[in-house]
Amino acid sequence: MALDLLVRGGTLVTPHGPVRADLAVEDGRIVSLALDVFAPAREEIDATGLHVFPGVVDAHVHLNEPGRTHWEGFETGTRALAAGGATSFLDMPLNSSPPLLDARAFAEKRAHGEAKSRLDFGLWGGLTPLNLTELDELAACGVIGFKAFMSHSGLDEFPAADDVTLFEGMRAARRAGLVVATHAESDAFTRTLSQVAREQGRAGVRDYLASRPPVTEAEAVGRAILFAEETGAALHLVHLSTARGVALAAEARGRGVDVTAETCPHYLHWTGEDVERVGALLKCAPPIRDAGTREALWAALKAGRIDTVGSDHSPAPPELKTGEDFFAIWGGISGAQSTLNVLLEGGYWQRDVPLELIAAASSLNPARRFRLGSKGALRLGADADLALVRLDETFTLTELHDRHHGNPYRGQSFRGRVQATYLRGQRVFAQLPGGAIFDESVRGQLLRPTKETA
Repeated sequence: MALDLLVRGGTLVTPHGPVRADLAVEDGRIVSLALDVFAPAREEIDATGLHVFPGVVDAHVHLNEPGRTHWEGFETGTRALAAGGATSFLDMPLNSSPPLLDARAFAEKRAHGEAKSRLDFGLWGGLTPLNLTELDELAACGVIGFKAFMSHSGLDEFPAADDVTLFEGMRAARRAGLVVATHAESDAFTRTLSQVAREQGRAGVRDYLASRPPVTEAEAVGRAILFAEETGAALHLVHLSTARGVALAAEARGRGVDVTAETCPHYLHWTGEDVERVGALLKCAPPIRDAGTREALWAALKAGRIDTVGSDHSPAPPELKTGEDFFAIWGGISGAQSTLNVLLEGGYWQRDVPLELIAAASSLNPARRFRLGSKGALRLGADADLALVRLDETFTLTELHDRHHGNPYRGQSFRGRVQATYLRGQRVFAQLPGGAIFDESVRGQLLRPTKETA
């Protein structure tokens, strides 16, 4: 019988490093990784000169559907993800309307995803004071874990988790064997500093950055770790913007706390000076820091202290990204298409970060942390989720695929261009000389955590 797909002559980025081998696919799974596979195949790719990465597993995405599809939805968001080499993503619960706080909202969002997503997807459930009694039901639905904000989320329908809510939510997550993800910024700090600045008429970019100093992250990280240590819960610290936050996570892990650390491409690529220059397209929370902090984050990633890199893709319509008051502008960066580009340019090319470490942070580690079974690595029996990359190709990002194209990476030059993306052996994206093409027939599947504990 013929194979479904044979990728011949490429360099495979495996957990043990790059190796020259052919990759064979049957029924959506990798069935052979060997030199010179001699077997007929329905589709054969000459991957000479290409590196084959495991498909990016983006564990931090805001696609906002249903209810705010005009901000971003499954159809356009997954086009951008696929163009960046992603094959799976985990969607955050807060920006859809209704937010994903109960079983009914889960069913509605799942239906939209299965109808429109080009990639496999999992769904985060919310952890707020409004839905503590719904957590067991959400776990039964198949949520990846629970997401909590320790400061205002920007949306009143998704309120921040007070200390009691967060503590009790962690206890529920521990019973369910699920992860709690926290947006770790001190609400008391950020709310007070923001209020004082605005009352004094200070509402510019630098005023906003100063209202969320590094200590606001460190304080909240320490508190979240304390609660996880007391409850035995699995904790995932999302979008850490400081090396101090990463160090606190590493110290806790060293004494047995089940905690992992995520950072984002924008903290690795940009600086506060860039925020002043570019403006609202680079507004986020926690904010982008100085160049020294950026280098410290790269060093932590290279040392293995940062577990995952997620895009935190969180776009909004143009009218929400304009205004004189920088505090009032919607905070969120469009970056679903650029995670691998940033890691390759800034990491591999500029700082000698090994390719296997880049693949671990963007694919293997999120798949393991959130128990995605057959995702995250090029190995026998795994899903044939592939990103084919021409590592030495320099290009300027001009062709964008998210809804509003309000992307700060537009015009940036990168080395390492995604040539094609395959989901379970099916091509979902290809970069051709005339432009990008997408296979409109491919649809993703819902991902649930496998049975082993987080």
